[in-house]
Amino acid sequence: MSSGAMQISVPPGLLCYAFTPLLTERERFPMDAGEKILSTLISLLHQGAPAEDFAQSLAEAEALPAGRPDKAGLLENVRMAMAVRNRLELLQQREQGMLAVMESAQDLSSRLDLDNLLSAIVTRARNLLGADMAWISALDEERGMFQSLALEGGLTGGSVGMGIRSDRGTASIVMATRKSFTTTDYLHDDRFPHDPRFDDIFRAEGIAAMVGVPLIWQDKVIGLLFAANRYQRVHTTQSIAILSTLATHAAVALKNARDFERVNAALGKADEAHAELERHARGVQAAADAHAQITSLLARGASLSTLCQTVAGLLGGSVLVLDEAAQVISRGIADGYAGTGAQRYEPHGEHSAELTRALREARQTGRSAAAYEVDGETCRVMPVIGGDGALGALALFHQRPLEEVAERTFERSSSVIGIMLLSQERQEAGKSRDMSALLRALVSPRQGELAGLAGRTERFGLDLGQPLTLMLAELDGPGAGYAARRLLQLGALERCLIDEIDGALSILFPSTLGLEVREAFSDWARREAGAEYRGVLSRPMSSPAELPALYATLKRALGVLSRLGVRGQLIGQNELALYSTLFETHDLNSLQQFLEASIGPLLSYDRKRNTELATTLLNYFDCNQNAKVTAQRLDVHVNTVRQRLASIENLLGHWGHASRALEIHIALRLWSLTA
Repeated sequence: MSSGAMQISVPPGLLCYAFTPLLTERERFPMDAGEKILSTLISLLHQGAPAEDFAQSLAEAEALPAGRPDKAGLLENVRMAMAVRNRLELLQQREQGMLAVMESAQDLSSRLDLDNLLSAIVTRARNLLGADMAWISALDEERGMFQSLALEGGLTGGSVGMGIRSDRGTASIVMATRKSFTTTDYLHDDRFPHDPRFDDIFRAEGIAAMVGVPLIWQDKVIGLLFAANRYQRVHTTQSIAILSTLATHAAVALKNARDFERVNAALGKADEAHAELERHARGVQAAADAHAQITSLLARGASLSTLCQTVAGLLGGSVLVLDEAAQVISRGIADGYAGTGAQRYEPHGEHSAELTRALREARQTGRSAAAYEVDGETCRVMPVIGGDGALGALALFHQRPLEEVAERTFERSSSVIGIMLLSQERQEAGKSRDMSALLRALVSPRQGELAGLAGRTERFGLDLGQPLTLMLAELDGPGAGYAARRLLQLGALERCLIDEIDGALSILFPSTLGLEVREAFSDWARREAGAEYRGVLSRPMSSPAELPALYATLKRALGVLSRLGVRGQLIGQNELALYSTLFETHDLNSLQQFLEASIGPLLSYDRKRNTELATTLLNYFDCNQNAKVTAQRLDVHVNTVRQRLASIENLLGHWGHASRALEIHIALRLWSLTA
């Protein structure tokens, strides 16, 4: 050491203190076991420790020596700390419950989506109650079922959308009492009737304890809120109260959602009604415009074809005007219409029965009727009425569905067309009125002066000084009046007087035109009338004075033809003269009985063996019972005729007597008329 340094001398007793470390307060004064327990309790309360930690402190206090004077106080302090902890936990649960209720109430005021709202309520219920599974079910009153709307915590697919009858399970008790219900062991609880299917779901989920509360609205249960656990547990009054509050919110949500749906539905219906009203108003205006356009055409004297074309354009289809015999008398088609139903129409085609049915229905209801549909094109018909009867029909072919207003327009068009057809008919009736009066005067028993009548007939090209022929005919389809009008319109019969008298078509014409008149009438009846007919032609008369008696004779003969069932024939008067006298008072059954008694075995033999014995015998009688002439007429050998006559005699017996031969001949003539 240098000589200039300062030297310090330390006493030996102080040297040990200089190297001793400093101690803390706790190290200098350590706590005993009691103080340590109290300190731990304060720390646990501050941390919000679980009950298990407090239980450990209680165990430590109980482990202190029995002779320690403060042990009892320490135990009491631990128990008070545990009570404080329980009260704090209860307060915390209440706080969480109030927060959940407030959040649920806030959702009610801010959410409109029912599914999300119910799911949020289920989640809160499950979290607050510490449940393994929770769900909300709504009551379907029509089915008597509670159907799950929102579920959380399910482990199996069977729990999704599960439903239970309102008289089964805990739902039955909650439904009946309208109060909460709890069970610690659902599957073995016998306080309610079980639903096996529902029990299977719970068994698969492992559910044990369950609590359920009702969703009540206006004193009526509308649903249920459930919380379930997979272990046995007892729910506190506070838990049930919170669950009930959430159930009230769910009830409000359900009611609001249903009211919202009803309001939306009402608004939707109101919008639809408004749109329908506007559409109807436009339709009514369009119908009024269409009616005004059609009536304007009628007032201006437009033709039937112009009227049809206008109607077709208004309805966007094709239109046909049919007469009484379903013949087309006018047509029209809208521009751009592609349907071909009107072009394919035939008066007596494959759809005639459907047309007849639809027209009959339309006459009964007063509204148009759909007749048939082919390739997406519908035929709708409406009778055309004029005066006291039907003048025909109006047919519309369309591809798009007709609205009500369009149907009304179509039906009004038929009325306008009826007015036009009736006007035309009256004009034609005025032209033919003189012809009708003249023909009726000629056939009347109080026939007028022939000289005056002759002058009137000359205007129609008919000379009463020439031989005349009278024809009477009946038609099964259109009436005789229609036939007379149609034949006059066609102009097929010239120098003739034509009219309907007493329900029969009457035609008076020169005898020299007999073949032409006969063919013209038959062709028209088959082509247009589409109906069976029968008629009788008189023999030529030399004087018109014979007409009244001849008319009466032909009327009787026409009645015999009708009773015989003759169709599609015009029979000469000479062929019917005898039969008209003999059978005019007989009906069809009596005539059939006469034929069966006279030649029944012969007709039966021909039908079974496809022979012609009846035809051979008729020709034999017509040839004055001359076998050779008969063979020439039938173009067979005379021996064939003799063999047939022998077979006939075996069937009918001997017919050589004049009376028997006459009876058989008459029967064969009647049979030939009906064959």
